[in-house]
Amino acid sequence: MSRRVRAVAFGALALVCASVAASLAGEYRGSVEAQLGELRSVVVSRADLAPGDALRPRDARNLLEVRRVPARFAPVDALADPLEAIGRSARTTVPGGAYLTASLLRTPRPAAPQRDAIGNGREAVEISIAGAGALAAGGDPVGDRFDVVATAEPGSAGGDGRTAVVARGAELLGLIESGPSAEGLGTGGPGAWTATLAVRRAAAIRLIQAHNYAREVRLIGSG
Repeated sequence: MSRRVRAVAFGALALVCASVAASLAGEYRGSVEAQLGELRSVVVSRADLAPGDALRPRDARNLLEVRRVPARFAPVDALADPLEAIGRSARTTVPGGAYLTASLLRTPRPAAPQRDAIGNGREAVEISIAGAGALAAGGDPVGDRFDVVATAEPGSAGGDGRTAVVARGAELLGLIESGPSAEGLGTGGPGAWTATLAVRRAAAIRLIQAHNYAREVRLIGSG
């Protein structure tokens, strides 16, 4: 038998073996799911989580991981994505390897900034904003400066639905996930965030007005 013929034979045999292995793996997975039920993604802590400080984006990457487990074994309120934990802290010590659930976490309110710490005639304003999930996922944005953009509800006191910059160069003092807005504003809802911004008095008034009339308020990087 020539080398070429042997090579073709070995190649064909390898393809057959790969096909058989894939088939067996598929049958095994199907058998497991048939016995234990549908699999579900859950977040598990890689190490002990102490109560206190809110989890930052890098904490979510380094301290948490996603595993696939049978849905019947997963807690009802188990998180499915580590990003859901950003901005929250553990209520009690969470041991390594434990499921991370919504009931184990809380969203701490940032301490009210001291006027002297802000300085230079600036005021601290807390507003609801949209689209901050990606902002937080990119790293800790606290301390950076942003322009605040508001989109008015058509026909409201804010005008005809136009989008405008209501504050420039606002310093971000705090950012937490707040959930649905109690006032039912457009910026409230799943994935809504509360930002604490340091701005001058005139800009603070515009931000408060925007919080009341705007359909959506967002932060964009201040160039």
